[in-house]
Amino acid sequence: MTLASKLLTLLSLFLLISLVRSQVPPLEQFRFLNNGDFGESTVEYGASYRDLGVIRNQFRLCFFNTTPNEFTLGIGMGTGRSDSIIRWVWQANPQNPVQEEASLSFGPEGNLVLAQPNGKVVWQTKTENKGVIGLTMNENGNLVLFNDGGWPVWQSFDFPTDTLLVVQSLTLDGPNKLISRNNRFSLILEPDRLVLSHSIPKSNNKSVLYYAIEGRFIPTATLYAAKDQGTATQLGLAIPGLRPEFPYKHVLARPRFNASQSFLRLDADGNLRIYTFDFKVTFLPWEVTFELFNHDNNECMSPSKCGEFGICENNQCVACPLEVGLQGWSKACKPKKVKSCDPKTFHYYRLGGVDHFMTKYNAALAVGESKCRGSCSRDCKCLGFFYDKSSSKCWIGFELGTLVKVSDSRKVAYIKTPNV
Repeated sequence: MTLASKLLTLLSLFLLISLVRSQVPPLEQFRFLNNGDFGESTVEYGASYRDLGVIRNQFRLCFFNTTPNEFTLGIGMGTGRSDSIIRWVWQANPQNPVQEEASLSFGPEGNLVLAQPNGKVVWQTKTENKGVIGLTMNENGNLVLFNDGGWPVWQSFDFPTDTLLVVQSLTLDGPNKLISRNNRFSLILEPDRLVLSHSIPKSNNKSVLYYAIEGRFIPTATLYAAKDQGTATQLGLAIPGLRPEFPYKHVLARPRFNASQSFLRLDADGNLRIYTFDFKVTFLPWEVTFELFNHDNNECMSPSKCGEFGICENNQCVACPLEVGLQGWSKACKPKKVKSCDPKTFHYYRLGGVDHFMTKYNAALAVGESKCRGSCSRDCKCLGFFYDKSSSKCWIGFELGTLVKVSDSRKVAYIKTPNV
């Protein structure tokens, strides 16, 4: 064995011994059980919650549930005052809830483990014997497991759910997406753009894009709060690699108070919002300081604006477009269900001067109208098709949702409907 090999072996042994010796001190270890009384503060989603006592500023680690005996481990943001609300900004196990008497353990080996009452592990940080000596909640809401040098070995910022806190990022080589609480919408960082995508369950989760910020090469997207004379007054996304027509910092909002206590969320309706917390006020401290689809930025392009079906014009759902004609819109508006794949059992009715949220950012078929119709007819999951007569472009619709009223009569929709 050469001298270099011996030195490398000794170094490896030294590092291994150091990691083994680095353990969580007894006073820093804990085991919380999910039982006892619920907290009295108002929280999001009409949930009940149990505060675990891991608190920093307005952030706290909790068990919460919206369904009996189905609990999520999450980080809440808010003061907990009776006139406020605690909002959930991170979740460990959103799709795999635990029961009453479940446990959250942080032992000497440095692994944070969430387990069912029978001991089955539901979620863990996988940091066992990696030099972790402690756990802390940072001032910015980042839950961190750190080593004896103070460096993070694991952090919640690396595992976002539907929310980005200030200074938290999406990266191409790390977490690159947010997923809405109902799993239907995603905010995804791609190499050359940041996109919003809609997953359509009725079509085996095929996805369509409904918004995009285009760039060249975009390695990160970070929620920032810019400061002016010591107070953060500007919120936005720092996105290196945007095209020249866009600034490096994509400004989204300028709140009237300190903006640093904010988060960006992809909500269950597919809209992207920033919620800002003003801890100086005593009444209604939360404010929506940015909304992607609003009265200033065409609400009609939001996929779920008009529910399952409806025509949107000037940010309002104005009609339920049935075969018998335009009816008054309500949340009950929906197309008639086609129960058979046999083309003899259904037909199409035409809607002129309408567009769809998927046509701007998704590839189209360059075919004639009859071939476009045939593509839809051959696919049992197709609910209708959209056609641009000026460019001979065709889009197959696996979800109808919001149709946008436009002045161009060459943009048409054909809705599949049963013969009887």
